[in-house]
Amino acid sequence: MIISFDDTDSRSLGMCTTYLGALLMDELKEYGKPSGLPLLIRLNPTIPFKTRGNAAVAIKIETSEPERVKKHVIQRIEELAQMEDENTNPGVVFLENYNDEIKNVLAAFFKRTVQHVITIRQAKELIEKYKLDARGYKNGRGLIGALAGCGAMLEEKWDHTYEYLSYRQKEKWGTQRFVDENSVIRADEATYPNTWDNRDIANKLVVCIPHSPDPVLYGIRGKTPEYVSHAASMIEGEVTERYAIYKTNQGTDMHLIPAESISNLQDMESYIIQGFVASTPRTIEGGHTLFFFRDNEGEEMECAAFEPTKNFRELIRKLIPGDNITLHGSFKNKTLNIEKIDVIELAEKYRKANPLCPKCGKSMKSAGKGQGYRCRRCKTQADTATRSKVERGIKTGMYEVPPCARRHLSMPLVRKRGKDTHPSR
Repeated sequence: MIISFDDTDSRSLGMCTTYLGALLMDELKEYGKPSGLPLLIRLNPTIPFKTRGNAAVAIKIETSEPERVKKHVIQRIEELAQMEDENTNPGVVFLENYNDEIKNVLAAFFKRTVQHVITIRQAKELIEKYKLDARGYKNGRGLIGALAGCGAMLEEKWDHTYEYLSYRQKEKWGTQRFVDENSVIRADEATYPNTWDNRDIANKLVVCIPHSPDPVLYGIRGKTPEYVSHAASMIEGEVTERYAIYKTNQGTDMHLIPAESISNLQDMESYIIQGFVASTPRTIEGGHTLFFFRDNEGEEMECAAFEPTKNFRELIRKLIPGDNITLHGSFKNKTLNIEKIDVIELAEKYRKANPLCPKCGKSMKSAGKGQGYRCRRCKTQADTATRSKVERGIKTGMYEVPPCARRHLSMPLVRKRGKDTHPSR
């Protein structure tokens, strides 16, 4: 049996859908045998009504008591989900018997939920068409993620990483966390690059410890279950209640859609698009850095490196019109929020200077508007200024936002590091 659920947490009140998954992985052993690792599936990151990280959880269990399993899961959802939050709308799907058609439909649905905007009606229509065993609470928005989790469990051929999540004792929820940051640094140094986003060196931040009032103490992301477990074993802090290792689509760029032109972009979706810098970057109030981008068809859009991207904005400010670039990011309100940038080819930049006198070697002075230049000492003349090439202070290659600003789904460059990448640590 596959059990998948979503939307049990709250931005302001806490809880965490992954905590419910970890709890059920332990409790459901009474009714059967959990099969493999649970899944943590991140959905479209631009959806405005997500509870927090837009994540669904799916688990698989071998059981001869399916009705008892369902009853237990429903009871736990009703006990733990933050129903009082108007934005929390849980959904759960139980999948016992399925044919190839259902498998293919749900696998395709999973991929659509990561890249596109899916409505509650579409999810409910799919449930009704295939007579799936599902339950939605309030407006039932969690059914979208629950169906996606089923699809991810049925379709195993997708790029994945792992996350070790450590959970606090319940009486500690909502209080200040205690984790020895020096132990995080030691764990990071021992396991990087096989684990990543534990800390942001450039901005002097530990980023694997959340700040919201949820049950998570810390989360370690990495290449294999062994690497994330090894890193977690080195971290010191408060006594925890439990932990879970999830297989996940985090850090895979699964949300990005290749696009040929700006005219093809849809609001609240994420893209990879190649083109050219069309304006000099400018920084506005609030610290956001903006510039215009032109595609190969001549259409333009605004792009942004927002203030939370910190030092990444320094790179963006070095761009000039004519630079050939490929952007990775989400499109919302006619603006592309940049996650990564591939600088393919740099335009040449020149500085105007007064010409030098061929006799004395000193700089000539302007002879007046439209009258060229003249050496006052030697009386030599020149019609135009000289141009000298300016070093850009930027190289071609791929750049990314720092770990403190990275989205769950965005692939860190360390996963595919090469000589032309510039990982941000």
